Amino acid sequence: MHRAALSGSQFQAGNLWKTLPLALLMCITFTLPALAQEKEKLWRTLTVSGRGVEMIPTTLSQISLGVEIQGKTAQEVQQEAARRSSSVVALLKRQNVEKLETTGIRLNPVYSYNNNVQRITGYAANNTVSFRIATDKAGTLLDDAVKAGATQINSISFVANEEAIASAQKQALKEATQDAQQQADAVFSALGLKPKEVVNIQVNNASAPPPPILYRAEAAKVSNADASTPVIGGEQQVEASVTLQISY
Repeated sequence: MHRAALSGSQFQAGNLWKTLPLALLMCITFTLPALAQEKEKLWRTLTVSGRGVEMIPTTLSQISLGVEIQGKTAQEVQQEAARRSSSVVALLKRQNVEKLETTGIRLNPVYSYNNNVQRITGYAANNTVSFRIATDKAGTLLDDAVKAGATQINSISFVANEEAIASAQKQALKEATQDAQQQADAVFSALGLKPKEVVNIQVNNASAPPPPILYRAEAAKVSNADASTPVIGGEQQVEASVTLQISY
């Protein structure tokens, strides 16, 4: 009985090895045409890249202000810098500026050199803040900040609001896609070919480049109470690019 069972197992294993090549052959037979079709689709493709650009007005000013104080002792200059900075920050909060934050607090010794000998003659404290405000209000605010104690206008740049940027990004993507499609249509028409389908889409970018810093200057005292510093914004560029791969 043991031999009979063994013989039956050998018979089943033998039949399995006989039928296995047939199953593999059927699998390969059905797989190869599919692979060939995929390779043909990739071989016969046209790749084009389109670009879209939108220009939108900048309605916000990104400003950095500073208070710098020099004196004989570290405590003296630090306290005076803190007092003036608090006055400037209180003004900014009353004006409801956006994204107000402290960007720097420094206290450094001031040296003098005499006969190649270095000695400390005093200290300099510098506190800086940054914020955003509507551009049409920026000039008056800058003048008020100087009156409140600011001694430096470190930088100013102009940006559009987030909603405008988001809307422009969508429009730029649409334009980039249309541009790529038009390029592809021109090529197919010139070669007498017919496009089949878009087999791959790549969105390379849809961004608004960071605004440039326009200037750095020391704040001056306002000589005319009726005049305000003119601040005029411009336009911000939002761009996008899209790459299409089209089979034919």
